[in-house]
Amino acid sequence: MKYIDDTLVMKRMSKRLLYNKIWKFLFFLATTFALITLAVLLYRIVTQGAGYLTADFLTNFASRFPAKAGIKAALIGSLWLMAVVAPVSIILGVGTAIYLEEYAKKNKLNDFIRMNISNLAGVPSIVFGLLGLTIFVRTFGFGKSVLAAGLTMSLLILPVIIVAAQEAIRAVPNEQREASYGMGATKWQTIVRVVLPAAIPGILTGSILALSRAIGETAPLVVIGIPVILQFLPTSVFSEFTALPMQIYDWAKRPQEEFQYVAAAGIIVLMAVLIFMNSIAVFIRNKFQKRY
Repeated sequence: MKYIDDTLVMKRMSKRLLYNKIWKFLFFLATTFALITLAVLLYRIVTQGAGYLTADFLTNFASRFPAKAGIKAALIGSLWLMAVVAPVSIILGVGTAIYLEEYAKKNKLNDFIRMNISNLAGVPSIVFGLLGLTIFVRTFGFGKSVLAAGLTMSLLILPVIIVAAQEAIRAVPNEQREASYGMGATKWQTIVRVVLPAAIPGILTGSILALSRAIGETAPLVVIGIPVILQFLPTSVFSEFTALPMQIYDWAKRPQEEFQYVAAAGIIVLMAVLIFMNSIAVFIRNKFQKRY
């Protein structure tokens, strides 16, 4: 007795194979379109800005003359900004994720908190700029300082880091926790020696994306009132500063055509800083991926 109709099977398989080819082609088109767009943007930026990317450009302060314009103050200011944003956001974000996943009870209140943290990740950056202006600039009196901007940017990327850290911690198998408890370890020892090392690759992935967003954001800095042109470098977290996105934004909106090329050179510097930061984080992530 024949239970399988070969004709029916081949008919259904041919349809599935056709659907598979169609979707594969669409995904290939989407990837190709994204790569072409990226290549065009990179080509335009490099061809316009390469001529202005000199040693003087990196060591000079901003100027109203394109040939004398430099990015020194903005570059050092962005590094100061990241020196505040990175430790504050990562420590608070990972700490919050550890509490929510390992210590908080499973109830409606905590589920509500988790849902709102996820929603905050999609809030426009200008809203966080208004929050930073109200709390850090006016209420705490930090002014237009590195600290005020750093705390504002930390609020901006904090939900992203929390969500990424939660997913990474949740992905650690419970068997590893139970084995640690079976060996006599406490909950905190299990978290520090078992859970966190295994979750670091996922945590760093989210942190890389979040910090990349923070260093390239302009709207919160504009709302806080960070100056565009400064002729001095910050000396502490309470000093005024300017940042790469602010400087690039100022050059790009100027009517002189030469400043468009200067802005392109600034974008190249910003991308180089991003690549350097991401390379360090990727190196650390890969190191822990091989170990765990």
